[in-house]
Amino acid sequence: MSEQQMADHWWWRPGWAVGRRFYTFHLTFQHARDVHRLAAAYRQELAGVDGLDLIPDQWLHLTMQGLGFVDEVSEQDVRAIVDAAARRLAQVPAFELKLDRPGITPEAIRWEAEPPGPAAAVRLAIRQAIAEVWSDVPEQEEGFAAHVSIAYSNSTGDPAPIAQALQAVDAAPAVTRIESAELIVLGRDRHMYEWDRYATVSLAVG
Repeated sequence: MSEQQMADHWWWRPGWAVGRRFYTFHLTFQHARDVHRLAAAYRQELAGVDGLDLIPDQWLHLTMQGLGFVDEVSEQDVRAIVDAAARRLAQVPAFELKLDRPGITPEAIRWEAEPPGPAAAVRLAIRQAIAEVWSDVPEQEEGFAAHVSIAYSNSTGDPAPIAQALQAVDAAPAVTRIESAELIVLGRDRHMYEWDRYATVSLAVG
């Protein structure tokens, strides 16, 4: 658990504004029933804690790799990147991902994906696909942490009530199989990351 004070996650990061949308690759969990079970257990306990925006099942995600703002990326480039990602991810094996006990960061409550290696391999393949189209790949390759948030902090405050709520949860870990990554069109207008799906790119399913 972090001993830092909580902070508002929803400050406007550079380039973002109401109505602006962003292309990014995520792993999503719309059909991951075991993840939904675990998320429901934590939402139930966290619902009584002030200062949090709880994430519903449809918006649970594992952030992978951004491309850029929709108004700055050509449709031709997006399609070329999706095609390159499809070729590369077809060589990356599907895998099982486990979520257990979430931790507290200043801006979010989140699970660390276990094991982290397979998600990192998906991200690397996506970055290699982008490099086929662009000379510079956005975002840093280093420092990637495969995680799934269950809530975002919307204010400053003491993390102790959050820690108490997390400790009250008695739920088995969730395991789900990841067979694809998705390119989405992301917005953050309403204290939530919401998106439309642009493309689904399959992993190698054996």
